Amino acid sequence: MEAKVQRWGNSLGIRIPSPILKSLNIKPNDALNIMQDEDKIIISVIKRKKISLCDRFKEYNGKNLAKDFSWDKNIGKEIW
Repeated sequence: MEAKVQRWGNSLGIRIPSPILKSLNIKPNDALNIMQDEDKIIISVIKRKKISLCDRFKEYNGKNLAKDFSWDKNIGKEIW
């Protein structure tokens, strides 16, 4: 598939065709890795490790906001 290099502000860019984006599940603001191999440009999707909520809490060092939290009675369809 041929693409044309175009000016975007002070940079140059290419548009990635929609079928390729859909097949790779690439969405706006996704991070991509760009490498050069001799006369080739290689663009690949960065595989991010999924972090569980439990692991995120273990790494959290910010302010403890839980002291103002209360476990009230269930209202509606909540499950405690």
